[in-house]
Amino acid sequence: MATVLGKTTELQGARSMGHMAMHYKTMEEGPLAARLLTMLGYELTQDLVLPDGAHFYRFVVDKRHSPRGDGIIYLSLLPAAQRDLMEAIHDALNVGTDNEHPTVVAMRAKMEEDPEYSFHYGTLLESLEDLENIFLALEDANKNDPELKGRLKLVYNRSLPGNPAVDERLDASPIYAGVTRFAYGKNGVQAFLETDLLSSGILGETMMLEFDYVFPGYDKHVLSIVEWE
Repeated sequence: MATVLGKTTELQGARSMGHMAMHYKTMEEGPLAARLLTMLGYELTQDLVLPDGAHFYRFVVDKRHSPRGDGIIYLSLLPAAQRDLMEAIHDALNVGTDNEHPTVVAMRAKMEEDPEYSFHYGTLLESLEDLENIFLALEDANKNDPELKGRLKLVYNRSLPGNPAVDERLDASPIYAGVTRFAYGKNGVQAFLETDLLSSGILGETMMLEFDYVFPGYDKHVLSIVEWE
């Protein structure tokens, strides 16, 4: 059911999330940003080189979405007008200097505390092992990959405790064992990647990507109901 101009109508078909448009920050780093998305498990379906030399990429969340009109990520160069606007904001607020505006300092503190505080994009995985393997590879790349070293910030949230089966599995996890941060719910986990290869948010410096897993068999989980403990 949907309400249109005060009238309730019956929808004639299903709907789904269509696409997300992402931007890489410099022309030279387009291929590296695309490589990072493939490391995250997204499927590259098109690499179009534009007349100015910039790459326009089409990805899908998995290969089953390749011919469809949903589950798509478009990755392109940050538009010049948007870049100029962000540079003006940076200049006005002294972003990146020792004299940053107090609101910038406060925003950075909130983002450090909670990666979900501002704009972010989430992807649901149906395999915890897939999520673990992806982020183990990211951890290694952040230490050893010449192009990605130091450019990937990773944060993990465990499920709220209380389910013995879930707690036991996470205690044995190569990435969640010992984690003391918790999601806003039970029976699921979150993993976050922040990178300066992509631009989003108010300052455009980085983008936050979230990856989630929900343990099967539970109607009440981190993505179905928010809990606060």
